Amino acid sequence: MSTPEFTAVRETLDRQALQQYIDLTPRQLSFQHCVFDGEDLEGLALGQALFVGCSLAGTRLRRASLTGTRWRGCRAGGADFELADLTDASFESCDLNNTQWRRARLSSAAFVEVKLTGARFTEAQTLGMRLAQSLAVNADLRGMSFRKQVLDGLNFEGADLSGCDFTDTVWQECSLANAALKGARFARADLRRARLGEVQVGDLLQHYQGSIMSVDQAAAIVAALGVQVI
Repeated sequence: MSTPEFTAVRETLDRQALQQYIDLTPRQLSFQHCVFDGEDLEGLALGQALFVGCSLAGTRLRRASLTGTRWRGCRAGGADFELADLTDASFESCDLNNTQWRRARLSSAAFVEVKLTGARFTEAQTLGMRLAQSLAVNADLRGMSFRKQVLDGLNFEGADLSGCDFTDTVWQECSLANAALKGARFARADLRRARLGEVQVGDLLQHYQGSIMSVDQAAAIVAALGVQVI
């Protein structure tokens, strides 16, 4: 028998009001078009909750229990998820620009069609985390593993991908232009459908060694040296 759902619709909720809803457990919580802007929700237990069309701009969610939560069409620019547990959480069509995820648990979390421009994932636990059809421009994704994933529709322009593991990945309609790649690994990565931006010969040895590129990509790199390819 499924757990009954308690739904709040178009409410502006502070910490006290939200805690009252949490105390209604074992009901599953659902928030439709609610506003939490700027609230301090640190440490609250919201596992399995559903958020649809909610606004959480600048909301503090540090150390919150958010396992299995679902987020659809939410606006959470500048929200702070530091040390939060988001295992198995899913975000779809959300604005997560300039969010903080320092040391958050994001194992098996999914981000689809989201905006993560300027987001920071410092020391986050990201085993099995999936990104798709998303903007990660100027994001800090250092040290993350994407090993054996199919990367589809990701814009990593200007992102810090230092130390990332892209071994055996397949890239589809992605951009790596101006990304920081120090220590990143691309062994057997198929980059033929990725936009690499300006690549120097030294980058091939330092960053892209062992990767697979198209003839056109290789020709563009050689042409940048002033060598004519016929």
